Amino acid sequence: MSTKPIVLVTGATGYIAGWVVKYFLDAGYKVRGTSRSKTSAQPLIDTLVSQGYSASDIEIYETADITAAGVFDEAVKDVQVIAHLASPVTLDSKDPESVIRTAVEGSVSVLRSAKAHGNNLKTFVNMSSIVSIWDPTVKDKTFTESDWNNFAYPTTQKLGSETPGFITYMASKAEAEKAVWKFRDEEKPAFNIVAINPAWVSGPPLVVPKDKSKIGETTRTIFDILAKEKEIYPLGAVPTYVHVFDVARLFVWAAENGDKANGERYLALAGRSGDQAIRDVLTKAYPERNIEAGEPGKGYNPDWSFFGDTLFDITKAVKATGKDWIKLDQMVLDTAKAYEPLL
Repeated sequence: MSTKPIVLVTGATGYIAGWVVKYFLDAGYKVRGTSRSKTSAQPLIDTLVSQGYSASDIEIYETADITAAGVFDEAVKDVQVIAHLASPVTLDSKDPESVIRTAVEGSVSVLRSAKAHGNNLKTFVNMSSIVSIWDPTVKDKTFTESDWNNFAYPTTQKLGSETPGFITYMASKAEAEKAVWKFRDEEKPAFNIVAINPAWVSGPPLVVPKDKSKIGETTRTIFDILAKEKEIYPLGAVPTYVHVFDVARLFVWAAENGDKANGERYLALAGRSGDQAIRDVLTKAYPERNIEAGEPGKGYNPDWSFFGDTLFDITKAVKATGKDWIKLDQMVLDTAKAYEPLL
């Protein structure tokens, strides 16, 4: 019988979650993933097996509805770590309450199962977002992990079905994270709770899609510029970036340093991105493609640091882990390399 520790990764087939699965496997864990269906998880398993990982170290539990009472009861048994990444991601919903409720109830559902049935659980690592920290109405401020977005949810209440999709997303992440900390304060579980708050995450997908129509939105801008598409997918409201590798390693670090990280939030944020910054990296690396140059050097610092009235302190996770962030040029090139077969 295997003595490897078990990690439960919710939403395991997601873009970020796939790398989290791989990094935990590399760290010596068995992975128990949740997915809407086992069929949808097969490409992930096939990819990992093709890379030399053992299929016996990966198992999938079906959770069609993450908000259903007890849906995670069996999945949490015998696990030492839970990496919670399952959450709705939609920018076109006209029902913000439904999106927010799913995010909140999904997080609470996992926590309730963990408290009731996760007897071996040591650490719960929750993926939140920079948008639960950053408030777009606050100017001339350096945001840190102590800040909260108190703008998004009231705005959804005011605008209802007319709420822009990105504000609904912001509200869902902020309210879900608040629910996690409320559970911790009120229910006082025996396990550690840590939050990872990533910026706009990019980098190569673990499972490379077979056609460009399946490329995820957070890597779409890089592909569009590389492929010389007429319309470039827009980056987020604040053009931040973090390599998906850094996000995955933070999950493993938090799991293995749960006592130290308990109760903490960590921004996963490397710096400022932007269409022109990405374009400049790609035109230099792929001169044969004759990518439109745009306005080289415009709109960003050479080291991709922040400027203007929206600033972030990105040092907390660096100090805690002893490792700096992967820079934008490497992130762009890693992504481009993965998508070369689709050009």
